Amino acid sequence: MPMGHTATQQAGSGGLKATEHRLANGLRLVLSEDHLTPVAAVCLWYDVGSRHEVKGRTGLAHLFEHLMFQGSAQVTGNGHFELVQGAGGSLNGTTSFERTNYFETMPAHQVELALWLEADRMGSLLTALDEESLENQRDVVKNERRQRYDNVPYGTAFEKLVAMAYPEGHPYHHTPIGSMADLDAASLEDAREFFRTYYAPNNAVLSIVGDIDPEQTLAWIERYFGSIPSHEGKRPPRDGTLPEVIGDQLREVVEEEVPARALMAAYRLPHDGTRESDAADLALTVLGGGESSRLHNRLVRRDRTAVAAGFGLLRLSGAPSLGWLDVKTSGGVEVPAIEAAVDEELARFAEEGPTPQEMERAQAQIEREWLDRLATVGGRADELCRYAVLFGDPQLALTAVERVLDISPEEVRAVAAARLRPDNRAVLVYEPVQGAEDAADTAEAAETDAEGEAAQ
Repeated sequence: MPMGHTATQQAGSGGLKATEHRLANGLRLVLSEDHLTPVAAVCLWYDVGSRHEVKGRTGLAHLFEHLMFQGSAQVTGNGHFELVQGAGGSLNGTTSFERTNYFETMPAHQVELALWLEADRMGSLLTALDEESLENQRDVVKNERRQRYDNVPYGTAFEKLVAMAYPEGHPYHHTPIGSMADLDAASLEDAREFFRTYYAPNNAVLSIVGDIDPEQTLAWIERYFGSIPSHEGKRPPRDGTLPEVIGDQLREVVEEEVPARALMAAYRLPHDGTRESDAADLALTVLGGGESSRLHNRLVRRDRTAVAAGFGLLRLSGAPSLGWLDVKTSGGVEVPAIEAAVDEELARFAEEGPTPQEMERAQAQIEREWLDRLATVGGRADELCRYAVLFGDPQLALTAVERVLDISPEEVRAVAAARLRPDNRAVLVYEPVQGAEDAADTAEAAETDAEGEAAQ
């Protein structure tokens, strides 16, 4: 089979293995055989996300996630969905700050169909991209923004905190959904240039995991992807470097129609792919990862001042990661009481670190989550792509948990002491306001009562 370059490496964890290959046009391939069930996953990661966008043209990466399902040279309209689902498969795509991915899980004998579909839109989407499809998906994305961000309680919290944690001009300052104004401003030529720049084989990683014949699979990949030309015009993302600590406590009070007061905060944490990031993950798991966590026990169970309290990690490789705190208050509890309790718990943790029992539980929780991801063909394909695109080595996906289990309690305490501080967070405080509809109902009821009293 005519490959421009083939380098086969193997690394295993728990019996899992992956082989790596590369086509002459630069497309990286990762294959992982798993004959446990007669299914296979096809996952394609493009090294493009919202961090690659420029001011005034935000949202293009996410818009293209939608446009990729709008037809290509040989598959018109909604044909991609129809063909995959008609063959008994499932599919979707997602966009983040750092990548865009597309994936199908298919019956094993239908893998060739998924590969042909992905190759057709990688190689020929521009021939089908026109004003009609652009306008159609622009409206879809704008409606998605309304439904998921603008018109739901706390919907813009993530967007607000990201904009606070990453200053104006930083490549992570805006979220992948983009702004309404920028979505409206995007032209057909903007979209075409974006595709030419980033949707090229040498800017992608393709992983296939499951009940496959590697030799046959490689032959299909060469047949369908091998003739797609590479593109050398990609601009590298802007530098995402920032100081480790914000240096001040940034704060905004939001008065909206929300069901309860809320305290949300974003802390700058170490970059993904480092020991410090794994230590931070363990710290946040102990503090806010589920109903056995310190914050849940303190705020929800003991004090009964909150109905929910969580602390999670948004891992980022090209900028500081974010520790995401989310607490919804109970009844008429004021946010300052919640914030004081949170700071007390963080300070105690920074001083004492995790107990042996907490450390064991947190490591077991992260290990279980890792095993759950790698147990499915789709999850494993996604992890292999992730480590290939963001860290250059898909084999790291198979040994990730070993690095977490190697972290010491002192490393966990140290990262909490260094980063989970009041001067290293952006804070949102939500205060409920009475909605216009509620106000109108109240006014109408008062008027009715007044009329009744006058009649008496």
